[in-house]
Amino acid sequence: MRAAQLKAVLPRELLASVVVFLVALPLCMGIAIASGLPPAKGLITGIIGGLVVGFLAGSKLQVSGPAAGLAVLVFELVRQHGVAMLGPILLLAGLLQLLAGRFRLGCWFRVTAPAVVYGMLAGIGVLIVLSQVHVMLDAAPKPSGLDNLAAFPAAVAQALPSFGWQAGLLGLSTIAVMWLWEKFRPHSLRFIPGALLGVGLATVASLLLALQVKRVEVPENLAEAIDWLRPADLLNLADPTLLIAAFAVAFIASAETLLSAAAVDRMHSGERADFDRELSAQGIGNMLCGLLGALPMTGVIVRSSANVQAGATTRMSTIFHGLWLLLFVLLLSSVLQSIPVASLAGVLVYTGFKLVDLKAFRSLGRYGRMPMFTYAATALAIIFTDLLTGVLIGFGLTLAKLAWKASRLKISLIDLPRDGEMELRLVGAATFLKVPALTQVLGTIPTGATVHVPLNNLSYIDHSCLELLEEWGRANASKGSKLLIESRGLKRRLEGRLRTTVGVGAASA
Repeated sequence: MRAAQLKAVLPRELLASVVVFLVALPLCMGIAIASGLPPAKGLITGIIGGLVVGFLAGSKLQVSGPAAGLAVLVFELVRQHGVAMLGPILLLAGLLQLLAGRFRLGCWFRVTAPAVVYGMLAGIGVLIVLSQVHVMLDAAPKPSGLDNLAAFPAAVAQALPSFGWQAGLLGLSTIAVMWLWEKFRPHSLRFIPGALLGVGLATVASLLLALQVKRVEVPENLAEAIDWLRPADLLNLADPTLLIAAFAVAFIASAETLLSAAAVDRMHSGERADFDRELSAQGIGNMLCGLLGALPMTGVIVRSSANVQAGATTRMSTIFHGLWLLLFVLLLSSVLQSIPVASLAGVLVYTGFKLVDLKAFRSLGRYGRMPMFTYAATALAIIFTDLLTGVLIGFGLTLAKLAWKASRLKISLIDLPRDGEMELRLVGAATFLKVPALTQVLGTIPTGATVHVPLNNLSYIDHSCLELLEEWGRANASKGSKLLIESRGLKRRLEGRLRTTVGVGAASA
């Protein structure tokens, strides 16, 4: 970029970076807490997302950092395998993303059915809400969503006689401030994020009233929050469950990143995103997060949309926001230590409710009931089982729908005006699943009939159905029956086979 161009855009990029920084600061810490890790882990991921991924990204305006969409998965991984194994899992997941980007597989991560993605986010949103309402009461969340739901009445009863009710009020007030600010904020102050305002007011109130609540624990030295990857831990990746976890992180992070990048492209008229480059950049970022023992990262739509709305036009804003995070942690860590944990939990509860996008659910109704059912089934499966199972169920339903549509075949036998001639009309896809139905219809053809079989209304016909037609022609040729397969697109492919079949002719319609 030339000096004159840099001078023209720098003020706008700096302002946009401050806005993104203010949005990212509470989210990075809150998502880390929701993942069962110290807040500093989320800040490290945010810093890498800005300084490293922001420089390499294929989407110049997308902001990367810890994502609420992975909080549930990380929480479960840490609970099952320990914090030490998060590094190797992220290293492998990042390597998979890097290779996918290098082999130009970015477009394939975007073929995920929207119903599965929206259902996944809705399920994650519900789980975040169920876990973070406990954190809002200064209590520890339970391992699963159902356990959190069942334990909530007891958590409230325990909070009332203790200081937990104070934390609960701070969390509720944070949610109220965010909701009111989103509804009624002045246009001139739209750059101030509601999350920062809510957390800031809750922090000031807690200090003025000297409330006895849990506060954020951030080390004075950021290096203390780094847990370097130990080479010996890499040997544990031979465990199949850890390999599956790495693939799950890579896939979910990639899908969320590229869906977010596509959404960012719709927000501006500038240069379009390079999805393969973006995927490679995310891979490098997650490998670094694995080496440092931080949270996984994705491209995140909330921070990215704030970046676009603040007027950013280059990647400088994303890079600067990572720099501001780094400087804030290094120079003002004492300010972070004053923030009530319950207030950050309130931010996550509000974010969780926003992930349950009922508008997206209703919009799926335009495409029939099956997408809505897939959305609901994916979300409920995630809530009642786990994230990976829910996503696999969503994919299974999507594939089942495709298989059902691919196997639909309308078969009708029609008498033609000429005596002794009939038409076997096939509409749809003729696969092996329809061999029994096709056999039944062929059995009703009278002896000595000439049967025309046009294939032009078929989207697909496999060898099972073709061989069935050929066998019927051979078996009935001695009885005076004749089978004429009529096709344009399939004629050349079929003629060689059909010439050698007794009683079967080929003609072009």
